[in-house]
Amino acid sequence: MNPEQTKNITIAVSVESISKKFGETVVLEDINFEVVEGETLVLLGASGSGKTTILRIIAGLEKPGSGRVILHGKDVTNLPARERGVGVIFQSYALFPKMNVEKNIGYGLRLRKKSKAEIEEITDGLIKLTGLEEHRKKSPSQLSGGQQQRVAIARALAYNPEVLLFDEPFGALDAQIRTRLRREIRALLKEIKVPSIFITHDQEEALELGDRIAVLNEGRLEQIGTPYDVYNKPATEYVATFLGAANLLLGIINDGKFEAEDIFLKIEDDPKVRDGQSVKLVFRPEDVFLRKPENLTQNYQQLTDGFVEEINFVGAFERVVVRLNISTRQPIIVTRPKTETTAFPLTVGQRVKVGLVRFRILPNYTLASERASRMVDTL
Repeated sequence: MNPEQTKNITIAVSVESISKKFGETVVLEDINFEVVEGETLVLLGASGSGKTTILRIIAGLEKPGSGRVILHGKDVTNLPARERGVGVIFQSYALFPKMNVEKNIGYGLRLRKKSKAEIEEITDGLIKLTGLEEHRKKSPSQLSGGQQQRVAIARALAYNPEVLLFDEPFGALDAQIRTRLRREIRALLKEIKVPSIFITHDQEEALELGDRIAVLNEGRLEQIGTPYDVYNKPATEYVATFLGAANLLLGIINDGKFEAEDIFLKIEDDPKVRDGQSVKLVFRPEDVFLRKPENLTQNYQQLTDGFVEEINFVGAFERVVVRLNISTRQPIIVTRPKTETTAFPLTVGQRVKVGLVRFRILPNYTLASERASRMVDTL
């Protein structure tokens, strides 16, 4: 990012050194991140990772043990929820069942003693913005899950919030509706330009929704970055294996190469990786090719030979289990698109050459403080 772009960035949310304990249990440990104006950040993690606690602290529903929450330059750490200007959309939507759409949206405005004309103007604008014109007189029970979601967002927007917080908003919906709705919501958020924070445990949801993703693990922030960077350049083994499928192979660095038995892969020069260091080779299933390098135009390094142990058709692609020709007989997962399966069909038991077009080298450290300190990737 150049200096001119940096000048125009407005920080909407700053979470600074937030830590939290429940009794003797550490729930959050020194969490730091920022959300810029108009950005959508996704907090991704398994149950118990601390993502809900972060959301509640930002909303003012929970007090941090230490650290600060800053909204548009104002320290709100000790302010009650009602004074923070934060809109929260819960999984249950929390709509009033006996009020129709327009009354649900305008409820908070009525509490704030806004004039009837102002309530109507704001409500009409939000109904149009969220595509609910045909449903304004319907009660929540007459709406689909996606329509209820849009009502909840419109109601939160009526307060002119500093930031929108989404607490697993698609968790109660089936897979097809979730896929369609998150695309609609992402488009809506880009239009309204309100900074937003989502929490989810769904990796696909995080990749599709977020401008950036923050991966949490047992109360620690493992990595934060764009979906591309977090997926293709994982900082830790946890990120690599939690965000999508990943194959792992243990080895050492020797003279600028990754070595494991008869496997020798060149890596880029990096002073952070030293000879003799124990490392893990990390590679995604889609970055493996089971063809000779002369048949590919991409950068390719041969890993080793192997044999096909299992083939599964999974709709848009084929998933193959290959057993590597090394002493551990380690299996790896390979995914192949239809173009590849048509041009180069495989059979169970077939011997294949295994090559990589992209991989990642991670230190094989056991200490949490060291695990993200050294890394190198080869594209």
